Amino acid sequence: MASAESQPRFGQSVKGLLSDKVGSCSGDVIALTRQVLKGSRSQELLGQAARNMVIQEDAILHSEDVSMNIIHSQQTQCVEHSKNLQDQLRHLLK
Repeated sequence: MASAESQPRFGQSVKGLLSDKVGSCSGDVIALTRQVLKGSRSQELLGQAARNMVIQEDAILHSEDVSMNIIHSQQTQCVEHSKNLQDQLRHLLK
């Protein structure tokens, strides 16, 4: 009856192995969950960084437009002032 004695031992070792395997799988699931959450958070941060960069780029482009409009306005005023001075000078020289 050696097989009758070995049967409970074999059953116990299978239960032990199964318990170890379940524990290992649980640990793997927990680690995977943590990794997915980290990845999700990383994606959130990357998305926010991209949105911030777009906002900054828009602000830079807007400030360039404003600067160009100011420069153009000043140039127009200078040209008009120069024409006025030339007209006055021509009038004085007549």
